Amino acid sequence: MHVVVTAGHVDHGKSTLVRALTGTDPDRLDEERRRGLTIDLGFAWCELPGARPVAFVDVPGHVRFIANMLAGVAVVEAVVLCVDAGEGWREQTEEHLRIVDLAGVRAGVVAITKADRVGPAERDAVRRQVADRTAGTGLAGAPVVACDAVTGTGMDAFRRTLAAVLAAGPPPTAPEPGGPGSPAGAVATPGIGPRLWVDRAFTIAGAGTVVTGGVAHGALATGDRVVVRTARGEVPARIRGIEALGASVDVAPPGTRAALNLAGVAKADVGRGDAVVLPGTWPPVAIVDATLTVLPGLDHDVTRRGAHLLYVGAGEHAVRLQVMGAARLSPGTTGTVRLRLDRPLPIGPGDRYVLREAGRGETVGGGVVLAPTGPGPDAGRAARAGAAGAGVGRIPAEAGAEASADEALLARIEASRPVGLDVATLGPDDKAALDRLTTSGGPGGAGGGPAVVVLAGYAVAAAWRDELGDHPAVRRLAAEPFAPPPLSPADAPPDVRRALLRRGIVVVQDGVHFAVTALDRAEAILRKLVAGPGRPDDGFTVGEARAALGTSRKWAVPLLEALDAAGVTVRRGDRRHLRERRAAPPGGACRPGG
Repeated sequence: MHVVVTAGHVDHGKSTLVRALTGTDPDRLDEERRRGLTIDLGFAWCELPGARPVAFVDVPGHVRFIANMLAGVAVVEAVVLCVDAGEGWREQTEEHLRIVDLAGVRAGVVAITKADRVGPAERDAVRRQVADRTAGTGLAGAPVVACDAVTGTGMDAFRRTLAAVLAAGPPPTAPEPGGPGSPAGAVATPGIGPRLWVDRAFTIAGAGTVVTGGVAHGALATGDRVVVRTARGEVPARIRGIEALGASVDVAPPGTRAALNLAGVAKADVGRGDAVVLPGTWPPVAIVDATLTVLPGLDHDVTRRGAHLLYVGAGEHAVRLQVMGAARLSPGTTGTVRLRLDRPLPIGPGDRYVLREAGRGETVGGGVVLAPTGPGPDAGRAARAGAAGAGVGRIPAEAGAEASADEALLARIEASRPVGLDVATLGPDDKAALDRLTTSGGPGGAGGGPAVVVLAGYAVAAAWRDELGDHPAVRRLAAEPFAPPPLSPADAPPDVRRALLRRGIVVVQDGVHFAVTALDRAEAILRKLVAGPGRPDDGFTVGEARAALGTSRKWAVPLLEALDAAGVTVRRGDRRHLRERRAAPPGGACRPGG
């Protein structure tokens, strides 16, 4: 089967779309149906033309239920991002997109929902907004379909589009012969094996405890002896039966959403965030090293300070964070961190996670687990080397091989000047070389300062990290900050444009590109406007801002909306108010020349 997750702002039509596709209401709780608001995960499935059956995980859009949304992206292969045709891109649309991106979901469809409520011009405006907002993410270039789940408009086109996206993706990874996930009764290999993260647990009269979740890394079969790794320790159990897509099955292969009927475990013993594994596999660990990519839109550095929450599998866990090799990570950069968990978890190399900060209520970033920490650096290296089959890759045994790999990667980075090398395109060995180059002074780990830094997902040489800020396209935009010329492919090829946007050197709003310095200049002018003698403290209108900036409404409206998105202004009715000044972005990560 295919497993697809929904995403998008609250009340943008996710559940209605799933209901129209499947005939099943994913809102299973009485409170959800009474309030018309998805609170917890919902599940439904259907058949699509030309594709395997599709299981949908419907997630809540409201910010108060973000933890439940994160549990829904544990094991999925594609996303349906819903954007209301009338409201357009909103705060939770952005956060959900960033979360599925951090979770490694790289395929999907954008649904412009409630399309019959607006005209063609409004739908086209939302299409442009979607194209701008998804640039530089895993959904860049994803198909966009306008549809209305209530009237049925565009639903056939949406079904065909989603089926084509799913059919074009790779099948679930099959276990190696004789390895983890072999048929029931085979001896489990210590280390990696099938694993189901529990997202629901309940009791069925006459059957006992049932848990649901996505199966990965191998198959689970009826009759398997398993253990449930819980907060209170290991609970042995046996799989009495398996159900998938409403039917009983003997085997749940990787990539399947399944319900396991477990014998030997009580409902009170298992909950969301626990995991079902084979005995002798997935030993729980409490401290791991991992990569951490900090979201470029964050307005502060990431340090050990803060009430951090780790989302891995289907669980939320308090975690203490240590930045390795530095005291902090700036927005848009990638580094290595040590994570100290509130409880041992069955996680290992290649597992993806998302990090949030509870005090600020914001998503910080995410990354990939490298290895559990050992008694010394050799143990950590050996663990990473032994995890080649789990997606991290080998660590070369000889220093000479490391130096050669580092030199080769440095050459590729130099050839990518000034944009940098997209980290997402690197293979396992190159990522190992990148890790050395970002934490040491040169090829082979020669020591000193980092030779390479990662900015907004691009690896660049430390010596030329700011070159892109002086690109001719940026100079053209900065020369006319409040009436910027359009950016053509000749001005900025697609790779350059993506890099400018991801690094925050250029911002785009409703199809208009501004140099980020234009926002600073506009803020200074608007602060003088509201501080003028005799002005009441009631903000300003678009017309007043247009006059103060010396521009037309064509540019004033998207510029003000960009200031809204940046947290500089807040809109109340037809007037805007300036927020209190925030600290300048650290380390030049979001400003050229820093």
